[in-house]
Amino acid sequence: MTRLTSPNEEEQQAIVNEIHIEEFKKGSILLKQGDVPTKCYFVLKGCVRQYSIDEAGREITSNFYTEEQTISIFNHHKLDKSSEYTFTYLEDSVMVVGDLDPEKGVYNKYAQLESMTRKMIEENFGQVQDEFAAFIASSPEDRFKGLLMKRPYLIDRVPQHQLASYLGITPESLSRIKKRVHKDKD
Repeated sequence: MTRLTSPNEEEQQAIVNEIHIEEFKKGSILLKQGDVPTKCYFVLKGCVRQYSIDEAGREITSNFYTEEQTISIFNHHKLDKSSEYTFTYLEDSVMVVGDLDPEKGVYNKYAQLESMTRKMIEENFGQVQDEFAAFIASSPEDRFKGLLMKRPYLIDRVPQHQLASYLGITPESLSRIKKRVHKDKD
């Protein structure tokens, strides 16, 4: 909380008392593509995969959420408010879970929480924009090297075929790239 805002100790404790924390098992589904989200999430521990199913029935991984990341489902632009993505737990996870509906009431009660949430969303949005621009402009090998620099922990936490999908390549191409990159390091 104190990284993005400056609530006093009493405000921090009051906010913490209202936070709902849940544990989820590896393999369970947080939200299915087509469902309407009613909750927002903050990862305390674990890894969550975001993916969609394309017209050919293939799973396309678009993100992984790990510790201290917010899972925000911005779909208010859609008439039916349904999610374009499925979110599944790749590890046993611990999450802060909030209801989307009473959010305004909590924000009115704790102005620091609204400020913190807004700053987190702004940070996240900026990162997503930068990552998307870099993804478009880079080769598959550059994408993998970028992943090694920015999120190396995903290599050991995520199945290779899902990591390959996230990078926009086949698992076989990922294997070749890994070998080349490791060979270049030696």
